[in-house]
Amino acid sequence: MTADLRTYLAHVELPNPVLNASGCGGTGRELAQFSDVHRLGAFVTRSITMAPRAGRPTPRMAETPSGLLNAVGLQGPGVEAFLERELPWLAERGARTVVSIGGGTVTEYTALARRLAGVAGITAVEINLSCPNVEDRGRVFARDGAAAAEVVASVRAATPYEVPVIAKLSPDVADIVAVARACVDGGADALAMINNPVGMSIDVDTMRPSLAAGTGGLSGPAVRPLAVRCVWQVHAALPGVPIVGMGGVTTGRDALELVLAGACAVAVGTALFHDPYACPRVLRELEELLQERGFDRLADAVGLAHRPAGAQPRSRSDLEESSL
Repeated sequence: MTADLRTYLAHVELPNPVLNASGCGGTGRELAQFSDVHRLGAFVTRSITMAPRAGRPTPRMAETPSGLLNAVGLQGPGVEAFLERELPWLAERGARTVVSIGGGTVTEYTALARRLAGVAGITAVEINLSCPNVEDRGRVFARDGAAAAEVVASVRAATPYEVPVIAKLSPDVADIVAVARACVDGGADALAMINNPVGMSIDVDTMRPSLAAGTGGLSGPAVRPLAVRCVWQVHAALPGVPIVGMGGVTTGRDALELVLAGACAVAVGTALFHDPYACPRVLRELEELLQERGFDRLADAVGLAHRPAGAQPRSRSDLEESSL
């Protein structure tokens, strides 16, 4: 007997909990060469901006022990090209599409949300808060609870009720629970964590930074313990809020660890660069692990590590009503 892998982002049901991380699935066409994007719990787009962006100069990526540094920037053709070419392609294939958005001002985030409002084929909107606020000396929105909440509130107000708004959080803060709480108070229906912490490496042969930008986001197995800690803390403080856990997921065991910490869904990112079959493999491994441990439903494992031995598992209604 197979386990029930359904999960919920607020009031939206997903057939399974495995997503790709934003920026790690291209437009969907890249992943579709290896597996059906419809089989993902949801496909998460790269972060869409209002206008086209060229991204940062090269070199943009550098390998580190058990990780990858990247400073790609929000490269992309802009929202109009996305709506004209990418979203229809995903819709034709039945993908449940989570549109990630990024901006430099609250006004830009709001404009993006308004442009997406009412467009068919959008399952949820993910707010990439790890963008510099050009109106506040480039301070990253995700590092300030008030600034993050302002963005969330503006996007939530411009987004139809039936489309959940997900706030994506950075671990580079003194208190991630405070930022998470501010985002939920601002109207976030769910949270995604973690975005890449900032790191740096220096090439000892050239004696210069490995990345043209100097610093970049660190991803891969090296950050998984950090992701587990953040998910654990936020779930403990906000147990009714759906969490998409991400950061170093390469196997079903990694995914289960985040689920036990409190994530109701997980996203696979860097692993896709060396294993484009990673998403269906992680899903299969996760299901096998749940079955081996006697779980009939994914929901019974969500946040289990927080509960005393013998405590009753969460019910399906807990996940469905988490946005109320």
